[in-house]
Order: sequence, then C-alpha cells, then structure tokens
Amino acid sequence: MLGVGSSSLSTYVTEFCHLGADRPERVSPLALPRSVPSMAAGEVATDLGAQGPNFTTSSACASGATAIGVAWDLLRSGTCDIVLADGSESARSRMTATCFTRMRALSRRREHPQLASRPFDAARDGFVLGEGAAVLVLERFAHARARGAPVQAVLRGYGAGADAHHPVVPHPHGHGAVRAIHAALEDAACEPGDVSLVNAHGTSTPLNDAAEAAALNRVFGADMPPVTAAKGVIGHALGAAGAIQAAYTVLALRRRTVPPVANFEGQDGDHKLDVVAGQPRPVVGNTGLSCSFGFGGQNAVLLFTTD
Repeated sequence: MLGVGSSSLSTYVTEFCHLGADRPERVSPLALPRSVPSMAAGEVATDLGAQGPNFTTSSACASGATAIGVAWDLLRSGTCDIVLADGSESARSRMTATCFTRMRALSRRREHPQLASRPFDAARDGFVLGEGAAVLVLERFAHARARGAPVQAVLRGYGAGADAHHPVVPHPHGHGAVRAIHAALEDAACEPGDVSLVNAHGTSTPLNDAAEAAALNRVFGADMPPVTAAKGVIGHALGAAGAIQAAYTVLALRRRTVPPVANFEGQDGDHKLDVVAGQPRPVVGNTGLSCSFGFGGQNAVLLFTTD
C-alpha cells in the first residue's frame, strides 16, 4: 500500500522536452509506465512476490498517512495478515520548485537555508522542499507473534476529513483537521487528554501552521500536549511526509523523547501551542498523534500507542 502525492514530474518534464525539441524518437517507450502513480507499489510487489491487494493512495501531502490508514483497514477486515504501508515521493525538479515558488509556498531564506524551515515560528515564510520515503510493516498481532516479530508500536486509530474549502488554502479554523483528529481519537477509544504528544503537519507556511494551530486548540484547548514537527529538520517530502511522520512518531514514543522543532523561536497569532523548542522533552504517557494535511483539504490522522 503506497501513498504518493503525484506521478513522476521529472519523467514528464524530460519527455516533454524531447517533444518540444521536435525529437519524438527520443521519447522513452517506458515514459508512461514510469509516470503511472501506482507503478512504485507495483515494483515493490514484484520485487517481494507479494500477491495481495496492491494499489496507491493519493491525497496530496496526506498520501502516506492515508496509505497507512487504508492498510490498517485491510488488516481489520481480515483481508490481509500483513501489509507494507509506505509513502514515497520523487518530486525534486525544476518544474516542482517553479510551481511552488509561483504559489509563494517555498521559503525565501536562501542566504541561510538551514534556518528556512521553522514550523509554527512567527517568522516562518514557507517550506523547504524535501524528498524521501518511509515504510511501516503493519500486521495482525497473531501473525507478528507467530513469526517472532518485535512490536514497535500499536496503531490504534485512523481518521480522515475534508476541509471542502479551497484547492490549496486550508480552512482557517481547521474544520477538516478537527474532524480527522476526532475520528482518530474515536477510532482508538481515546480522549484528547490521553494524547502524550502531537507530531504536527507543520509545513512552516503562514497559512498551514495557523490553521493547524487553530485545529489543535479546538481539540485540546487548555490541555494541549507537547507539539513537535519533523519538517523543521527534514523539509517537506510531500506525499511521503505522512509515512515519514508516522515513523518519527513511533520512534519518539519508543525512545520516550519528544524531539524539538528546529528553528522555533516564538509563536504568533491567537492559537498558542505547547511547541517543544530548544531541547528534547520526555514523553509522559504512551500515545502519539501524527497529523497530515494536503492540498484539496485532505486530512489524515494516525494514533499510535506503545502499550
């Protein structure tokens, strides 16, 4: 089960350049298969000889988290005993950078790029484009025990919700995000007070971080858990981000440490968060929430425990 935000833009750009130069004979006969969004999932299945359900989820920057949620549903329905759930994106191209630049979504801190990604900081001005992948092995308890697999964490809840608001601008009050968080909590039979840490989507854009802060305040209010955000360190891996964040959340719970948000110096706006800054903080409890939000108002939230 693979989540990807878009098909291979670099492949499209390369092949269109051949056409633009009136050299159709240079276009690869594999251009279409290479650019099909589901091809990455197909390649993994072929390599492993996995013959169960195999497809791709695409919900923009929530794709990786959505893939994990759908994979979990396959386990709960009894369709599968074990599923590889991952998010992957290879979007670093001149076209991608140009499009995000035209949208004014990227940080303009070119002189000091190490300071550019700063989730929830008052001086944030955009995200830093990242790239990567993460794979989680999800399986039923009985299957894991039978093969002697160590259990790193338990996926307890998955929730999704739509903003139904705008193609690229999140709802300012975080309606879809709130719905997704509540759905994940209900799925896990948890209350907001049970959450020990939040791994926020935290893109470092002015609009996203403000909307996410509003959503988290609506859910948690005065009982705000510690908030971290991985993109301050690794940038925004787009469709892969949700899966990377899920792994990040599991590691934080396992190591009982909430990593600090890079470059965070202070908040703005009315919706304050308990942002972990400067030094790591011990995890008090065993429940972590991983939030992923994407263009089109697509929101996915995962809840993990280590009990």
